[in-house]
Amino acid sequence: MNKYQGFTLLELMITVAIIGILASVALPNYTEYVKRASRAEAAAYLLDAANKEEQFFVDNREYTKVLTDLGLSDETENGHFSVEIDLEDTGFKITAKPIDGPVKEDTDCKTIFITDTGLRGATGDKGTSDIDYCWGK
Repeated sequence: MNKYQGFTLLELMITVAIIGILASVALPNYTEYVKRASRAEAAAYLLDAANKEEQFFVDNREYTKVLTDLGLSDETENGHFSVEIDLEDTGFKITAKPIDGPVKEDTDCKTIFITDTGLRGATGDKGTSDIDYCWGK
């Protein structure tokens, strides 16, 4: 008896269709997860930078605009955000801007910032109205 073994074309097409449906559901969720993780890392970096900026002020009686003076780099560890310090009249504002990865085209949180008074903020479609969304709470 000569029996054929293997899959039919119909079985393969159904399998490919199921994989396509699963991928179309999973990919947006994964991308959103990566964005949230990157924002959370940027928020933690900003809190650390603000803490070190205050320590620098205690030691030197002035704030610095240079991140290397604080022992920090100008990018977050994953390289998705660039960070800069703006000195204001009596304080500072540290801002993280997306430069790479899935957050680069993110319109919800275009920038995340913290000031010397501890004021947390964000700009973007959701940032101005829902700061906790951008700060990962």
